[in-house]
Parts: sequence; structure tokens; C-alpha cells
Amino acid sequence: MEHPDRELMFLLADVARMAKWDFDARAKSLGLTRAQWSILARLVRCQGIQQSRLAELLELKAITVARHIDRLEQGGWVERKADPDDRRVWRLFLTEQAEPVLSQLRELGAQTRAKTLAGISESTRHEILNALKSMKHNLTES
Repeated sequence: MEHPDRELMFLLADVARMAKWDFDARAKSLGLTRAQWSILARLVRCQGIQQSRLAELLELKAITVARHIDRLEQGGWVERKADPDDRRVWRLFLTEQAEPVLSQLRELGAQTRAKTLAGISESTRHEILNALKSMKHNLTES
């Protein structure tokens, strides 16, 4: 029998991967790649982030993120602005044109969350949330 701690870690990875796949399948209708919608979703929470920092957060190479930003910028969804303190640094911002696609992404995310969490009580969801916060804290402590 698999040790419960090992099984838990494998299941965490599986659920995260499967939720991404589910969302990917839904987002294809928008014509966005996972990297593109990941960038847009991150920018909602991190307006003005440095392009290099965004690459770190998404665990992508800086050149890869730059190419995605080029496409998103050409589509009118993202704009680069020079950092006022360092001309070598680009800061990223969503445009007003991005709002309709962000609204659609939010709806698709709600559908994936509903599917993923179906049959799990509110109290169990809170327990899982608290446990995951503790795990994250354990891994971020120095």
C-alpha cells in the first residue's frame, strides 16, 4: 500500500495538472495558449510587474515571456511601459481591451473550479485551504 504522505503529494500534483488541462480545453475557444492566459491572469494581480519578475513567477525563460508579451501587445491586451527609475526595465500593464477576454477567463475558471470542487463540502474546502496554506508556508520558510 502506498504511504499516505506520498499519495497525498502525487494527488496534489495530479489535481493541479488536471485542473490546468480542464481549463486549457475551455480556453481554446478564446484562441489563447496556456502561457498567454497565465500572463493575463497574473497581470490582473500584479499590474506594473517587471517583465523579468513575471518570467520568474511563471517559471518560464525571460525570452519566452518576452515573445508572449510581444503577441499580447500586438493583440492590444498588454502594454509595456519603461520603468521610471531604470530604462532597461519594462513594466507590464493590462489594457482596457483586455477586460472582455479577462471576463471570459474568469467564467471559464469558475466552471473549472465548480467541476473540481463538486461534492466537496464548504467545511472540507476550508480545511483543505488551511492545510495547503500551511504547506506553502512550510516551503517558503527559510
